[in-house]
Amino acid sequence: MPTYHYRCKNCNYDFTEQQSFSDAPITVCPQCGEEQVHKVYSAVPIEFKGSGFYRTDKSK
Repeated sequence: MPTYHYRCKNCNYDFTEQQSFSDAPITVCPQCGEEQVHKVYSAVPIEFKGSGFYRTDKSK
């Protein structure tokens, strides 16, 4: 199951939740109870391993 990062706009509480793709997003803050929660999106790290990814690599 994917893990999603949430932040409350009211109290700035950060938390993560494991949810299924079919689950509705969380809208109520577990700390203050306000409906001010939104998902926090961040860049996904990409790691290139092995040969063939760089211009200087020789083709086989």
